[in-house]
Amino acid sequence: MAKEIERKFLVLNQSYKEKAEVAIDIRQGYLSRDPKRTVRVRIKDDKAFLTVKGLTNGCVRDEWEYEVPYEDAIDMLESIAIPPVISKTRYIVKHDQFVWEIDEFHGSHQGLVIAEVELPTLKTVLDNVPDFVGREVTGDSRYYNSNL
Repeated sequence: MAKEIERKFLVLNQSYKEKAEVAIDIRQGYLSRDPKRTVRVRIKDDKAFLTVKGLTNGCVRDEWEYEVPYEDAIDMLESIAIPPVISKTRYIVKHDQFVWEIDEFHGSHQGLVIAEVELPTLKTVLDNVPDFVGREVTGDSRYYNSNL
């Protein structure tokens, strides 16, 4: 079992776009939004994944992810995902030794931009964050993708 240690932040400006190494189109929906066990189907460009996550404890939770056939993911999003299906563009920015994922939401969440960084341990300190990083929202359930 994998542990995800992730911190989330609101984004202050669009400087992440010029620093990004890549931008990925993502569509995702939830088959379960129970806080103790979320199940997500996600399409990233031409690949598809099913992800199961456990209850969030601070910035840590259990996570399992499996690649699934693309057509199966399309069927799940269209037939059994809990509405709405989320559409976003993810920008990947390397800053110091960390990889930042900046999600720019579309559709009903247009204008929302969240930066996430996964950490190797709970004791990892973020001394130098990129200039686009604003207020931390880790643990604020309003910013969980499963609640958007």
